[in-house]
Amino acid sequence: MEFKVGEGRGKILLGDNLPILCNLDDELAQLIYIDPPFNTGRIQSKTGRITTEDSAGERKGFRGRNYKSDIVSQFHYPDIFTDYLAFLEPRLIEARRILKSTGTLYFHVDYRESAYCKILLDEIFGRSCFLNEIILAYDYGSRTKKRWPTKHENILVYVKDPLNYYFDSAEVDREPYMAPGLIGPEKLAKGKLPTDVWWHTIVSPTGYEKTGYPTQKPVGVLKRIVTASSREDDLVLDFFAGSGTTGDAALQLGRRFLLIDSNPEAVEIMIKRFGV
Repeated sequence: MEFKVGEGRGKILLGDNLPILCNLDDELAQLIYIDPPFNTGRIQSKTGRITTEDSAGERKGFRGRNYKSDIVSQFHYPDIFTDYLAFLEPRLIEARRILKSTGTLYFHVDYRESAYCKILLDEIFGRSCFLNEIILAYDYGSRTKKRWPTKHENILVYVKDPLNYYFDSAEVDREPYMAPGLIGPEKLAKGKLPTDVWWHTIVSPTGYEKTGYPTQKPVGVLKRIVTASSREDDLVLDFFAGSGTTGDAALQLGRRFLLIDSNPEAVEIMIKRFGV
């Protein structure tokens, strides 16, 4: 099933991504970003609620007022694989074939799986094609007291050709210097190029970006990736599209995009997000 977005500049496909990828042309996409299931061994779920004041409600709130909560949406998908790497390998082989010669793959992965996935990507792309490991750090949510609280995710970055890949550092959003007193006024006003450690808040549970998808990523992260590794009108591919954040970033920045997901609930969220 196919849905067109933004006057044909984007497409959403519902289905198993592997056979779809096998039918895509060689060197089609300049940028591929994927955020596959993290193999946490759990069912990922998200429940949307609306809370309203109600004298008969069971929840107590401000100044002793009563409130009730109504469930307006529920979303879930299994994040359990008996052989995670065997699931990923044929899809990553196709991803490399689909990438343009100047293209880049951004592989967003959980810290528990990143070491194993890097070995797999080294085999498929070659170790010389490994460009970066980006640490996406945030500071939100509960904190364990039994170990160092985990507040980061990993993004492994591979290029197809280490001698001829596209990267536009001039257009990437800048960050403030951590020691502004040591920096001249011109450089201070411009800001510094981000390093491989990115501090970015999560999608706010009450913010405008929220779609109801349980593992939704912030559009600001994807805009940085799309800006750095693609040009205007290039094709951006995400074959674990989820809530469609990659397409949202691509559309805002004048790129074309192709989003693929096998979960009908995810596609429904994307259709709503893009107003299809």
